[in-house]
Amino acid sequence: MEMREQSLEQKDQILNAEQTNVQNVSEENAETVEATVEQPQTEVVPPKKSKESLLESLLALAEKPANEVSRDEVGHIKQQFNAIRKEELEAEKAAFVENGNEASAFTPATDEVEEKFKETLNVIKDKKATLLAEQEAERQKNFERKTQIIEEIKALAADTDNVNKTYPQFKELQQEFKAVGEVPATEVTNLWKQYQEATESFYDQLKVNKELRDYDFKKNLDTKQLLCEEAEKLNEEGDVVVAFKRLQELHDKWREVGPVAKEIREEVWTRFKDASAVVNKKYQAFFEERKAREQANEDAKTAICERVESLDFESLKSYVAWEEMTKTILAAQEDWKKLGFASKKMNNALFARFRETCDKFFEMKATYFKNIKDDFAANLEKKIALCEKAEALKDSTDWKKATDEFVSLQKEWKEIGAVAKKHSDVVWKRFLAACDYFFEEKKKKTSSARQVEQANLKAKKEIIAKLGEITAETPREEAIKQVKELMAQWQQVGHVPYRDKDKVYEAYRAKVDELYKLFDMRGSQARMNNFEESINGMSGDENKLYRERERLMRAYEQKRNELSTYENNLGFFNSKSKSGDSMLRELERKIQHIKEDIATLEQKIKVIDSHL
Repeated sequence: MEMREQSLEQKDQILNAEQTNVQNVSEENAETVEATVEQPQTEVVPPKKSKESLLESLLALAEKPANEVSRDEVGHIKQQFNAIRKEELEAEKAAFVENGNEASAFTPATDEVEEKFKETLNVIKDKKATLLAEQEAERQKNFERKTQIIEEIKALAADTDNVNKTYPQFKELQQEFKAVGEVPATEVTNLWKQYQEATESFYDQLKVNKELRDYDFKKNLDTKQLLCEEAEKLNEEGDVVVAFKRLQELHDKWREVGPVAKEIREEVWTRFKDASAVVNKKYQAFFEERKAREQANEDAKTAICERVESLDFESLKSYVAWEEMTKTILAAQEDWKKLGFASKKMNNALFARFRETCDKFFEMKATYFKNIKDDFAANLEKKIALCEKAEALKDSTDWKKATDEFVSLQKEWKEIGAVAKKHSDVVWKRFLAACDYFFEEKKKKTSSARQVEQANLKAKKEIIAKLGEITAETPREEAIKQVKELMAQWQQVGHVPYRDKDKVYEAYRAKVDELYKLFDMRGSQARMNNFEESINGMSGDENKLYRERERLMRAYEQKRNELSTYENNLGFFNSKSKSGDSMLRELERKIQHIKEDIATLEQKIKVIDSHL
């Protein structure tokens, strides 16, 4: 009797040791299983769907069995639907307020698609709830059966006289215990502990057939050693997540294997525990590293969001400004694509924030260009109408009335905004042709203008004479001031007789060029610099830029016409005589000056085009 009590005491110690080991395994698993395993995934910007297509997707999910429907899939569809619905409600409310209503009085209209969407969500929720209830009921049923098996094993262990006979029944109960499915998570550890206690109790009572018990111990030892080897090999697995999942499977198998001999129980368990610790440590380090990487990506994505949100889209008033801003937005999108995922909690929120700003920009850009296109079209219609009026008026011989009307048309033309570049030159040339035709006819028919032109000729000759009075002895600042004043006066003087126009202009140009060179005034370059500064001042106002371009185009066409006339006249001169040779040289100088003026005008037009 004393030996029996001593044996029972030793077996209680073995059982306590096994229970301690089991508790260690359970606690260790409980810590490691809590980590959420996320598979790497690639962020893809899905195409924007309609409410109807999203409803169809949800209806398709509702038709599936509840266990085949992913909560993430349903949540993703719901998120997209709510985003679309939110935009519709904001637009509906904005229209309500624009119609003069109070925002607080706004009540959204019933949306049949939304009602059907909510009904379908409820169907899926009900199916999920039913499935969960069934699964929970099944787990509870399994728990009750396993508890019953434990009680039956305890009853077999209590029958000390027939323990050897009931061994086959005991093995059947073990097999059935393993075959029964999952139990409630809160009962797993305690139930397994009770099962181990009952099993150990039975084995402790098994004293007749020791060879059978030793064989069982040996078989369990072989199995546990194989599990140890597999756990140790997991250290060589390159994918930490895969290794961790495999380790959980090995722990499940370890729980299913029976005990080994008392003298090696601690040794075998320590080997398995140490191998598990290596994998768990690598798994923990992996998630800490990923967490740090996700935090860095979150910070970088937040910085990009703040960067694009700080951009002022309201100040963009020109084509060039919008294109420059487009490059900035596209560069931000490229920077975004280079970054990995942030945390699961923040990644979708940050992407929605970034996309909202990008969508806002491209919507504003589309609206701007639509308005510009509409304005150009309206302006083109107005200018075509003016062309038709000018063409209808060009043959009029009521010079006073027609002149006033042409002046009015020209004034109206200047007030009309710009048109698309591809139509600008064509419509302007059409309008200019009608105007030039009328005024040339008027000039031919009216002689009263000659007196004015003679007076203008005299005034221009006086200006040339005053320019000639400026010499190298004149102080530079005073000379520059006088030259500019005389040039301004020249611009104020009207037309001169046609036959004297080129001659007086050449004399004026020669004198001005001489003075620019004498006083290092950098004439053409200075004028071009001043012109560029003036154009820079107009940047952002496309109407002014287009009007200035049209003015230069008119001057450009006039110069080309002059050049064509002079080049045609060049063939009529006989350079064999002195007078013919002199006139030929004079004509060639005029042609050269006109070509220089044309080159300058082309340069100025290019400057304007670079701002449009």
